[in-house]
Formats: sequence, structure tokens, C-alpha cells
Amino acid sequence: MLLRLLRNHLGPYRRPIALLVALQLVQTCATLYLPTLNADIIDHGVVRGDTGYILRFGALMIAVSLVQVAGNMGAVYFGARTAAALGRDVRAALYARVQSFSAQEVGRFGAPSLITRTTNDVQQVQMMVLMAFTLVVSAPIMCVGGIVLALGQDVQLSAVLLAVVPVLGIAVTLIVRRMRPLFRSMQDRLDDVNRVLREQITGNRVIRAFVRDAYEKERFRDANDRLTDVSMGAGRLMALMFPTVMTVVNVSSVAVVWFGAHRIDSGGMQIGALTAFLAYLMQIVMAVMMATFMFMMVPRAEVCAERIEDVLRTEPGVLPPTEPVRELGRRGHLEIWGAGFRYPGAEEPVLREVDLVARPGETTAVIGSTGSGKSTLLGLVPRLFDVTSGEVLVDGVDVRRLDPALAARTVGLVPQKPYLFSGTVATNLRYGRPDATDEELWHALEVAQAADFVRGLEGGLDAPVSQGGTNVSGGQRQRLAIARTLVQQPEIYLFDDSFSALDYETDARLRAALAQETAEATVVIVAQRVSTIRDADRILVLDEGRVVGTGRHHELMETNETYREIVLSQLTEAEAV
Repeated sequence: MLLRLLRNHLGPYRRPIALLVALQLVQTCATLYLPTLNADIIDHGVVRGDTGYILRFGALMIAVSLVQVAGNMGAVYFGARTAAALGRDVRAALYARVQSFSAQEVGRFGAPSLITRTTNDVQQVQMMVLMAFTLVVSAPIMCVGGIVLALGQDVQLSAVLLAVVPVLGIAVTLIVRRMRPLFRSMQDRLDDVNRVLREQITGNRVIRAFVRDAYEKERFRDANDRLTDVSMGAGRLMALMFPTVMTVVNVSSVAVVWFGAHRIDSGGMQIGALTAFLAYLMQIVMAVMMATFMFMMVPRAEVCAERIEDVLRTEPGVLPPTEPVRELGRRGHLEIWGAGFRYPGAEEPVLREVDLVARPGETTAVIGSTGSGKSTLLGLVPRLFDVTSGEVLVDGVDVRRLDPALAARTVGLVPQKPYLFSGTVATNLRYGRPDATDEELWHALEVAQAADFVRGLEGGLDAPVSQGGTNVSGGQRQRLAIARTLVQQPEIYLFDDSFSALDYETDARLRAALAQETAEATVVIVAQRVSTIRDADRILVLDEGRVVGTGRHHELMETNETYREIVLSQLTEAEAV
């Protein structure tokens, strides 16, 4: 998965990568050449007392060192830029894919996991790529070049390398194989910590209301401890790797000095050659250590790449049309015929054979017990979900054929849980229509019965709104969400239990103002409160995903037992009549 991810996203950067490899080759060759120059200075300059030779080759060493520094700086520069660009592109691809998901796919992954995959997982891959560009490109060149040049200094002493390199390779392989499953578990448990923390921050008021601080602290402690345990296991293996490598390095260095001394004593080797051989041995070992450092990062990056690819390879359940319809003939005519919807893996469908017709200038209401599929039915119109059977038509066109921009202009949804974005009142109201004037914003606030409290805020339309609208009450959030949809001026209004947080007086005023504002539009209201929908032109009664009654309030009171039970659970017989 890691190679697939890199192959897909590093393609546009072939030129800087090629330049990076060339610079790494230059600086590595310069690094390998320095010990040979040092050996020549010792054997032909220091031993013979030739100062001129020392100065000439010393100047050459300085020039080679400058080439090495320049090559290294250039390689790091291009490596850092390419790795950062890779991270940017992968994050953008993840964001675009997640934005195309329906509520179904978002629910399958979960918001905490999607956040972790877009941030931490991408960062791990980016760091691995940066290390690969700055370390691994030069490591094999240095290792192979070091071995060749070491053989050139003394073939017999090079037998030490035959023992050193395989031992290092086997030790690193054994450690890395045990690290990979730990890194997968680490990312999963990081998801758990993210999820628990997100729930606790979002549900802070509920936690305090039920005095569950101690319980939530224990939940976080458990999730944190589980992550710590896995991290400690991976950390112990990482800590084991460097001592293992250094032990082999030190033992091999002692062996080289021991056998090299005997070679010098017998006249088979010069002091400069031994010095160069030790330098090449250290370079070989450093190359192995750089590869070791990379091997420590690769398992975690591979796990992260799998999690990223899992998101990128998930096809959204709601796909844009291949030949979208960009214009509609009629204005706001909504029809639902034989609609059914089943969540993947569910035993029973949420909706079964639902029919609904909503016309411009009329108000259609949907009522039913909790879990009867009311919100799911409304979600089919703006394509939060797609029907698994039947069809949803807007002005005679299946919503699956509509251009997404046209669908967004035509259908305005006020969700059951209104969400406000961080910014100001004005930026939230202009979310669906950025060119709306201040006069239009105030008009929408007047209709939504929100103008008075907005005027009372410091700054009015420029008053700050925190993420999720947590600095305003639930009723104020609902009214701002309604005003946001009114600013959009759609032809079909969908209100998903959008008046539940309002008192009866505000509810009545709001519905009266809405009736005038939406007189020529199609209005569909989902509500639990009977008083909100009793005056609707048509009421649809849902029970366990099926339509069990359609008609006006007085008709259903006489003919539909399900509707009658819902009404009498809230009103007396006299009030209901």
C-alpha cells in the first residue's frame, strides 16, 4: 500500500526527485573519496614529511568537502520540498474524498478516525518520505561504495565485512518484523484516544450535568494507557535496535584494529590504509544505521498508508451524475415514489415503499414515532443518502441526475441538529449564498424570530460564533439555521424537526412568518410536536418505515389510529379537535 500511495502521488515530482538523487550521488561520492585522500596524505605526506604534498592534497580535501556540503544541502532542500508537497497532495486527496462521502461512509469510518488519517497518518508518511530522500538514497551508494573502496585498501582485512553486514541485516530484520503489528495497533488506539477526547469535549455539558467527570477521566485514562502500552512496546524495540547496531560496530572496529595492526607489523599494510579502512567501515556501518532508522519508520508509515488508501479506495455511496441536468422546468415540485432505503448490512430496511407528493404553495408534514424513518426520508431529497429502491423526483427529474450545484440551490435543508461554523453570524448566514446583502440577512433573521437576540449581541451581524455554535443556546442555533436556509431562498424547504428547541409562542410566531415567506415554495416539515404540523395541507404518518396514513389533521384523527395515538399523547381530546 505504501508503494502504491507513493507511486500515485510522487509522479508529478519526477524532476526534483531525479535532481535530488543526482545531488545525493555527488555528496556520497565526495564522502567516500575523503578517506582515500586522508590515507594518501598520511602515507605520502606525513610519513615522508612532505609538507607540499600535505598542502596540495589538503586543499583538495577542502574542495571535496565543499562539494559534499553543497550536494547535501541541495538534496535536503529538494527532499524537504517534495515531501511537503506529497503531504499536501495526500491531505487534499483525503479531504476531497471525505467531502464526497455520504453520511453512510462517514459513519462507517467515524469522524475521529477520518481526522487522524488526514493529519497524523499523512504526517507519518511524509516524515518517512523525507527520511528516505535524505538518508536512504545515499545509504546503498555509501554501503556499496564503502565496501568496494575498503577492498581496494586491503582485501584480507575486508573479511571482517563478511561477518559484520549479514549480522546487522539479520538483527535489523528480526526487530522490524515485530514492530509492524505494534504500529498498526498504535494507530488504532490513537483513533480511540481521539474519539474519547472528542466526545468529552463535545459533550462537556452533559458530563457535568450528570456529574460523570470521574467516569470520563477513567475512560480517557484507559484509552491513554492502552496507547501507552503499545507505544512502550514499540519503543523498547526501537531502543533495542541502536545498541545492537553499535555493539556490532564496536566489535568490528576492535577486530579491524587488531588484525590491521598485525598486517602493518608484517609490512602488508600501511598506517594510512588502516585509517582509511576504519573510516570506510564506519561509513558502511553508518549506511546500515541510516537504513535501520528508515526501517524503524517504514512499518508505521506502511500502516498509515494502508489506512489512507482505505479511505481513498472507498467509493462514495452518493455519486455525482455523469450527465447532470442543469436546468429545471417546473418550480419546486417534489415527488417520492416507492422509496426504500436500507443501510449496508442491516437486517431490515429503514424505509419501505414510501410515496410522498409536495407541491409549491403547500405545506406537507411527516410525523411518526421515534425511529420510524422521518429524518432518513428527508435526507433522500438533498442526497445525504440515495434510495435503494424507488425514486425521488424534483420537478420531474430524479435527484440522482441533478447537478449538485443546482440541487443545492433548489433544496434547502434545516437539519435536526443544526450546526454553526466558527466565524460570525453573517458568515454563517451567507454560507449558502455568499452574495447576500445585510438587508437580506436581517430580513431572514426577522422571519426566523432571531433578529432581536442578534441585535443584542455585541457586533450584531459581526458577532462571533464559536465552532458548533456552542456560545448560543439550542433555540438560538435552530433559529440561525432556519435564517441561513431562508437567505439561500430555495424552492423546496425541508425542516427536520427544526422547531423542537423553541417555546410554543416563538414556534407559533415563526411558523406564521414562514407561511408568508414561503407562500410560493414547497415546504416539508418533520416534527414530533403535533401543534407544529396540525395545520399542514397534507400529513404523512410513518410507522416502522411505512406510510400508514395520509391526509389532513381532522381526517387522520377520524381514520388513522396511529396518528390519533400520537396526537392524544400530547393533547386532550378537546384540544385535538
